[in-house]
Amino acid sequence: MTTKSSHPRDHRWAALFVLCGGSLMIVLDSTIVNVALPAIRDSLHFSPNALAWVVNAYLLTFGGFLLLGGRLGDLFGHKKVFMFGLILFTAASLFCGLSQSAVMLTIARAIQGLGGAVVSAVGLSLIMDLFVEPEDRAKAMGVFGFVSAGGGSIGVLLGGVLTNYLSWHWIFLVNVPLGIVIYLLAKKYLPAARESDAPKHLDAAGAVTITATLLLAVYAVVNGNVASWVSAQTLGMLAAAALLLAIFLRIESRSHRPLMPLSLFKMRNLATANIVAILWAAAMFAWFFLSALYLGSILGFRPLQVGLSFLPANIIMAVFSLGLSARLVNRFGIKKPLVVGLAVAACGLLWFARTRVDGNFAVDVLPGMLLLGFGAGTAFNPMLLAAMNGVKPQDSGLASGIVNTSFMMGGALGLAILTSIAAAVTSHLLAAHHSQLVALNSGFNVAFLVGAIFALLGAALGGFLIKADAAYPEHVPTTH
Repeated sequence: MTTKSSHPRDHRWAALFVLCGGSLMIVLDSTIVNVALPAIRDSLHFSPNALAWVVNAYLLTFGGFLLLGGRLGDLFGHKKVFMFGLILFTAASLFCGLSQSAVMLTIARAIQGLGGAVVSAVGLSLIMDLFVEPEDRAKAMGVFGFVSAGGGSIGVLLGGVLTNYLSWHWIFLVNVPLGIVIYLLAKKYLPAARESDAPKHLDAAGAVTITATLLLAVYAVVNGNVASWVSAQTLGMLAAAALLLAIFLRIESRSHRPLMPLSLFKMRNLATANIVAILWAAAMFAWFFLSALYLGSILGFRPLQVGLSFLPANIIMAVFSLGLSARLVNRFGIKKPLVVGLAVAACGLLWFARTRVDGNFAVDVLPGMLLLGFGAGTAFNPMLLAAMNGVKPQDSGLASGIVNTSFMMGGALGLAILTSIAAAVTSHLLAAHHSQLVALNSGFNVAFLVGAIFALLGAALGGFLIKADAAYPEHVPTTH
């Protein structure tokens, strides 16, 4: 039987928007930097290889500490840990904005990633705790899904505006007042942790091994293009990560109070949803990055124009995520919308795979944007629900950390693989004496095609393995 949330009903939706505000800060920060990278390079005199670490330092700590952050929330209270992560992220943003050297900015970005991991890991579990009724949960996850899916595109637009009219420092400094406001609202509206007689035990050996595993794996992935995917460094780090993962699984199987109860992965929906999340994130991260490059490098769009080009997809996501997706979940369950959404998104990626050197926005970009907006808006909510549904309250932070880790690892791996494919195709065509634009565009086309295959694989896995959950019976009334 479903139990009602003890948090006052009139405060639950205020708490949701607080959590979405925290999530938006994190999502924005993962993309807002991309537009400002040339300005940062010139201002702080980054070398080309070092410049990548403005992004990679953030990804490294964000991915490495997601699982630990989620478990800390389960043990010491989601509200307390959320607010700690918010303080850490806001303080690091201030130091990023005030940075006067490449080293200072890189270190501050790594601390930002740590704060972002904590906020992301516990935010989703707080939403699951607040909204236990199926219809309300579907609505809440729709809002959260919109923020997560659409925030990246908003980041490009905001990054272009701030960099063009102020300076790159403001892409970080804008987080400071926002972080303070969200902290004060979180203090007022987020529910306090329920008292528990269970001992607050942290599996230290498990925490160290899984964090080291993720740090090594993320480092190998994000540095793969620089060091070469078949270099001794990359292969050695991946091998070390695999060994540490085996040690972690051994520790967890023998621990009385494990960091990650392995029984969680006996839940078919949770296991499947995380594999689907990896494939989906691999396709979406690469689409976002490569389509921005196509618009800028091939069509010659300015940074602000690139940001505006993503607005059609954002509008579609808003329509679905802020209402229609919840109604679809309540009417059809989590399986059908997930499969249809991923299939439509794959069609959008296939549309991008046919872009031309002499293309234009209305014919070569807009249809794909609309399809991807429809697909993302439809699939994101049921994907998160599939990963979190049925998880015990005491494990919700961990499950949130797992699905966030899957998104991050899938996104980082997909971006690295698809950009490598694009670069290899471009290099081959340049060696065959094709023009720079033709070579670039052909590389993008092949990468988009592979991204579409990832999305289709996700749709197939979801269709065959996700099972309808009891929380979504066939005749649940739709929301209005």
